Formats: sequence, C-alpha cells, structure tokens
Amino acid sequence: MQTLDLDGRTFTLHRARADDVPALVALLADDVLGREREGADLAPYESAFARIDADENQLLVAVRDETVKIIATLQLTLMPSLSRGGATRLQIEAVRVETSTRGSGLGGALFEWAQNWGREQGATLAQLTTDVARVDAHRFYERLGYVQSHVGFKRPL
Repeated sequence: MQTLDLDGRTFTLHRARADDVPALVALLADDVLGREREGADLAPYESAFARIDADENQLLVAVRDETVKIIATLQLTLMPSLSRGGATRLQIEAVRVETSTRGSGLGGALFEWAQNWGREQGATLAQLTTDVARVDAHRFYERLGYVQSHVGFKRPL
C-alpha cells in the first residue's frame, strides 16, 4: 500500500482486492463510453479479476480517498517483448478517476506513480491506448508527455 499526498488530501493506492470489484466496475461504467459497454452482472468482472490477480505481470490498482471510498483505478501490465532490444513495456489501461475528483492532480500523480512502478519492474517504455472519442483524455496524455505514435486496430472475436 502506498499513499499520494496532493494539496492536503491523502490518497491510498493498493492492489485491488476481490471485494473492490463492484466499485471498480462502477468507475468503468461512469462515463459516456462505459455506460454503453459495461454491464450490471458482476460475474464476468469477478472472473476477469481472478485472472488478472493471478498474473504476476498484472497490477490492478484501486485508489481510495480519506473516506476510504474508491475514487480511481488503473491497470498496469508488464509486457516483455523481443522488439526494442528485448524491452519490457508498461501498458497503462482502464484509467478512471471519479468525476468529482478530476482536475485535482490525482490523474497526473497516478501516472507518475505508475511510470515509477514500471521502471522499478524493468520497463523501459510506457504505452497506452485510448478510444478516439476521448479527446479530453488525449489532451491529458499529451500534457504528460505521451505522443500519438501508432494507429491501433481492434476486431471483436
């Protein structure tokens, strides 16, 4: 467990636990895109959580405020690869900060923490994907120094 102190507020970061799943799913569903993609049945999320939690290359983070309410999350994946000289990449996904906490600096602090965690694990490159519709998120990532360098494609299976 670690803490981030921002403007007199303390946020606690910890590896998500099974009993955090409902709050994490609520965060994922709390935006325009999430309302369309996320469901009310927690069983598939609980199953996914068990797979994530069992994988040593995954870290699902829950962030709590002073009231111990979960107000943010992100999922970190370490991806060893042959490219870039056998580099390990840090993939940052499913980033959500509760609407009432946005603009507080927590998002930037979380990214700084995640990047430091990745470096400690041997990662030499941080990367993320984001939906093309998330223009506000794009501006946020660019402010943090991320560059749009690739075009991504997805296909349902």
